Amino acid sequence: MQILKHFSISLLLFTVFGCNVSPKAIDYGNDGCHFCKMTIVDKVHAAEVVTKKGKIYKFDATECMIHFMKEFDTSEIALYLSNNYLEPETLIDATSATFLISKNIPSPMGAFLSAFKTKEDAAKIKADKGGELYSWEALLAKFQNK
Repeated sequence: MQILKHFSISLLLFTVFGCNVSPKAIDYGNDGCHFCKMTIVDKVHAAEVVTKKGKIYKFDATECMIHFMKEFDTSEIALYLSNNYLEPETLIDATSATFLISKNIPSPMGAFLSAFKTKEDAAKIKADKGGELYSWEALLAKFQNK
C-alpha cells in the first residue's frame, strides 16, 4: 500500500511538473528563430509554438512559424502564439487572432504580416495603413500556396 501511495504521488508530480504547456517570454536580441535562424529582435512580429509536451519553438515572424508548420507534426502543437502588434512583446493566441497584411507595415521576413488580438483593432490599423485582413485559417490557406 505504501509503495502504491508513493507511486501515485510521483505520478501526480510528474503530471503537474513534467509537461508545462505554457508560453515562455522571448529574449529579444538573444533568442534565434527556429525556422530561419535569425536573431529575434522585432518585438511586434515575433511568434512562438508550444508543443503538447511543453517544448518551445520561437520565431522572428509569424510567417516563419507558418513555414515551420509545413515540416512539423502539427498534431503535437498545443499553442500557436503571435505578438500583438498593438502590445509589443505580448503573445496572443494566433488561432483566434486577426491578421493584417499591409505593405505599409514591414515585418522581419518581408510578408508585411501583423497579428491583432481583435478584429476591431486590426480594422482600425487597416483603415490607416491599408491592406487585407485574415483569420488564422485564411492565413494558413494563403501561405499553403507559397
